Amino acid sequence: MTLIALVLKSAQARRVAGFGSSVQSPTARAAIGIAFSLSVALLSTISVEWIARGTLIDVGEFLTSTARPGMTTVAMLAIVMLTLDAAFGRRYQSVFILVPLIVIPAFVSNQKQHFLSDPFYPSDVLFTRQIMELLPVMVRDRPWMAVALVIGLALSVAGLFLTWRYAWRNFPKLSTQARLRRLCLGVPVIAAFCSLMDYSQYSYIRDRLQVVPIMWDQKENYRTNGFILAFLFNVPMADVAVPAGLNAEALDAIPARNFGYLAGPREKPDVIMLMSESFWDPTRLTKVGFSADPMPNVRASQSGHVFSPEFGGMTANVEFEALTGFSNAFLPYGSIPYQQYLRHDVPSLATFFRGQGYTARALHPYSGWFWNRNQVYKDFGFEEFRTEETMPPMEKRGLFASDDSLMKEIIREGDGLDQPFFFFAVTLQGHGPYEPGRYARNTIEIRGNIPDADRATLATYTQGVKEADDSLKKLMDWASKRNRETIIVLWGDHLPPLGNTYMSAGYMPDMVATRRASLDVMKREHETPLVIWSNRKGVKENVGTISPSLIPYNLLKFAGFEHPFYTGLLGRVQKKYNIIDRYQLATRDNKVTPDWVLDQKKLDPLVRDYRYLQHDIMFGKARTLERFFPQYDLLASRGS
Repeated sequence: MTLIALVLKSAQARRVAGFGSSVQSPTARAAIGIAFSLSVALLSTISVEWIARGTLIDVGEFLTSTARPGMTTVAMLAIVMLTLDAAFGRRYQSVFILVPLIVIPAFVSNQKQHFLSDPFYPSDVLFTRQIMELLPVMVRDRPWMAVALVIGLALSVAGLFLTWRYAWRNFPKLSTQARLRRLCLGVPVIAAFCSLMDYSQYSYIRDRLQVVPIMWDQKENYRTNGFILAFLFNVPMADVAVPAGLNAEALDAIPARNFGYLAGPREKPDVIMLMSESFWDPTRLTKVGFSADPMPNVRASQSGHVFSPEFGGMTANVEFEALTGFSNAFLPYGSIPYQQYLRHDVPSLATFFRGQGYTARALHPYSGWFWNRNQVYKDFGFEEFRTEETMPPMEKRGLFASDDSLMKEIIREGDGLDQPFFFFAVTLQGHGPYEPGRYARNTIEIRGNIPDADRATLATYTQGVKEADDSLKKLMDWASKRNRETIIVLWGDHLPPLGNTYMSAGYMPDMVATRRASLDVMKREHETPLVIWSNRKGVKENVGTISPSLIPYNLLKFAGFEHPFYTGLLGRVQKKYNIIDRYQLATRDNKVTPDWVLDQKKLDPLVRDYRYLQHDIMFGKARTLERFFPQYDLLASRGS
């Protein structure tokens, strides 16, 4: 609003005092226009960085340091404004287009970082519909903030409309010659700036300006390069670069054992995978106490932990790893495979089990379009995806379907099948926010010296954990009575977004987890419980802390299957590494290789082959498909 007032004041002064009209020299008028655009660009850059960062600290250094592209950003904005003015034919009108376009995303980024640990990425616009669907939950959690945002949005839209109309009627027109001069200068410079965006390619201009995209550490990328440039660097990330050295010979050289002669277990077990929404052990908060253990059944059956690559959200990325055995660590930071990359059939556990004669079914008590699951599950080979539109009406706990009702549906559908089945289910009850009063009665008392609001949030979340634990017991009790072996795998997709509770309980220094820290810190802020259990064999023990991409290996080995990729290549990876993260690889004995992506020449050949194979299947010509995914190839030949 300050910038808009500045422009209006300038226009009014021009009309009253004749400013501009008294300047006869075209050069002088051009200089005044450039100076004004630079001033607005500078104020805009300061405002955007202040809003996006939530503080003015470091903004001064961003603008003045020769190693930071602050003034490059200012110059870029000024040139864009001058060019837009030429396109519209009036001076200064571009302010009312450009300023909202950069300020609004900065505000969104600021808000996103309050709930998740990442800034705003271009890919986030792909799930705007998801956010809109969750708005009722957010409004219920913070009604007055929602009212203020609606009023503020309405006033802003009205204000922009009125100022745009005022500008169109009153701002001075540019002559044809002035417009041509600006376009001849601005368009080539903007085109040159566009070459900065593709971080995967060398840019002479970027090199001369000393702009360094830090794509492996997005927080540092946004801090060092500023919100505008960092955001632009992430625009091309849907175009995944081919890993260095990847060619037909490299793919053919990946060792693969032929497990075709192994038919698997004599009796094929039923398999149920449960990804439990935001399921985590709240008793890890050492500064608070609990009147009872909220997850005794999970604790008694726990095999280890899952190292989630996400925090507080982005469920689909964890799901992608667990169903495919592929890793987000090999994809651009901030990307969402379900939204951006899965546009064709991709082998998954669903295709593996179908190749073994199983029924493969996915279940989630929410809308099927969420995270693009309707299409993705077809691409993964599931025969059916059961959603809230196709399931019987489910009991609600708060706004979401209860875990108990989902377990009843799994039991009902399992009892209706004679052939072996593979069920993949995503629960919903544990979804935040954890508003006080979601449950009529919280059965576990929270003790400790924390603020009442945080205590109420934690009490709601803990009650949800207890009910999720109870629902798992119900499923295990049912499985225990079955004649056929039944394997249940359960894990939490990420830590819950508990907000200030983490800080008041002394668990984390911020309300969101860090993306880059020592292994101990990363485990504390990214580990969720993992259960791998069989009604015949009991608990699979001593799994340790594993990335979601290694769940398929542990499941299939436990079930008695062998497979060229899921137990072959992933088995070799699991023997050496438990965690495959963008920032570090961690071995089973907790030895860490940090920043492994920075030096491809020193990359472990095992990890390199893993990355090559994933890229070939997802983005290449699927040269490795027949060797590593024989079940998928068999199904494809049958047309199923």
